[in-house]
Amino acid sequence: MLHIDTKRELLTYLQTFISKNKKSKFETNIENRTRFLTIVLEDIYQSHNASAVLRTCDCFGVQDIHIIENRNTYTVNPDVALGSSKWLTLKKFNRLKNNTEECLFNLKQQGYTLVATTPHNDEYLLKDLPMDGKVALLFGTELGGLSEKAIEMADRFVKIPMYGFTESFNISVSAALCMFYLTEKLRKSDVNWMLSQHEKIDIMLDWTRKVIKRGDLLEKEFFNSRSTR
Repeated sequence: MLHIDTKRELLTYLQTFISKNKKSKFETNIENRTRFLTIVLEDIYQSHNASAVLRTCDCFGVQDIHIIENRNTYTVNPDVALGSSKWLTLKKFNRLKNNTEECLFNLKQQGYTLVATTPHNDEYLLKDLPMDGKVALLFGTELGGLSEKAIEMADRFVKIPMYGFTESFNISVSAALCMFYLTEKLRKSDVNWMLSQHEKIDIMLDWTRKVIKRGDLLEKEFFNSRSTR
């Protein structure tokens, strides 16, 4: 694993091969990225809905999306995601027969409070949801909602108030409403929701690698030049 100073030097070197406009965009956007709020998608089978969630995550600066694939395999719909997945960290859980427990256990180990989104439990309305610690928002399938295991492992439940006949919002709409409200709430709070310097450098390196040509060769040149110093 590279030391943070080496990563910083590598980033500086690689960014000489991208435009000033792109570099400036990276530097601006990284300051608005967060891992304090993260999104979990369990078994979403309509790719356009899941892809719309990715696009929304990018727009609101939510860096990590955890994708649970138990029965359904997720594929990005390029017409909906519009390249947003390039800038996000997608973590897929698909090794086991039931991957929900593995994903949610890992998040709990990282200090996240698991918040299940459901219209059937009104423990918290969206506006009242505490943001006193890291939050993982759980979204289930379009028809069945979250699995029993996800509901069982959830720490809190949240619902979006509704005033019509329809029982629930479309998942992409639900995610957008939640992210808009909660990211705005975070940015207006005293909570330290921003990325660490280590995280910023790692993500900026990932972004830069994705937009330069012959990146592997450039990195070899960088490390070769260091070894001859």
